[in-house]
Amino acid sequence: MASVTQQQIQKFYEDGFLVLEHFFTVEECDSMRSQIQRIVAEMEVPPHCRTEFSTKEEEQLQAQGSSDYFLTSGDKIRFFFEKGVLDERGNFLIPKEKSISKVGHALHAYDPVFKQITHSSKVQELGRKLGLERPVVVQSMYIFKQPGIGGEVTPHQDATFLHTEPLGRILGFWIALEDATLENGCLWFIPGSHTSGITRRMVRAPSGASTCVEFVGSDPAYDDSQFIPLPISKGGLILIHGEVVHKSELNSSESSRHVFTFHVMEAKDTSWSKENWLQPTPELPFPSLYT
Repeated sequence: MASVTQQQIQKFYEDGFLVLEHFFTVEECDSMRSQIQRIVAEMEVPPHCRTEFSTKEEEQLQAQGSSDYFLTSGDKIRFFFEKGVLDERGNFLIPKEKSISKVGHALHAYDPVFKQITHSSKVQELGRKLGLERPVVVQSMYIFKQPGIGGEVTPHQDATFLHTEPLGRILGFWIALEDATLENGCLWFIPGSHTSGITRRMVRAPSGASTCVEFVGSDPAYDDSQFIPLPISKGGLILIHGEVVHKSELNSSESSRHVFTFHVMEAKDTSWSKENWLQPTPELPFPSLYT
């Protein structure tokens, strides 16, 4: 991997994203892939996934269980599934390693392989080149984008979900663990769309509400023709500004599109919104990126 140049950093601030091919080695990618295989092999199906119920009340409890499972996943390693892969008793209709949509949201803190990648010297060096003074890691996810069923991710800005004051303090690191292509659901971006703030926020719903989170505001209708695709090869890194508009399509191919992604916040002079779904906990305050 060649060192990142000032021109590339300049380009990141102009476009709201930056593609760095071959940032990670094939070996590093394979170590993450085999580690996630081990994690999935040992997984227990979460109780709320067994959705056989006879009463409305049981149904509500299940929905509540599912939302609690998500809301309290910030400091744990938890499993989220594609639709329609489990029967009502929580048994897999397809092999379990093919049924998972993502694992989140604290691999970076509790798994040695993902922790090492997140805090690798090249990531730290990149943070320093970007001028980050007190970057902290707020979340991580392993995304599978399964063949044939890996769903589309509609146009969004990460700051909708990870809100800070001021804005402009969130940065995503998106690592392709396999080639990401037009066929298997690579990312698409609107270049320069990171400069006009956000119009929608996902916030924690007041306790007692029927859902765990709700949206405030709405996204504008984005013009499809403004998106450009960013296919990238295995080991490539895409840096994602918290306010840049991006999406990915359904994976209609026969190959998966595994990704490890994590988000960093510049903690200097920044406040993390108390309304964000994800909150630091006494067990896991947001760890410093720099070690």
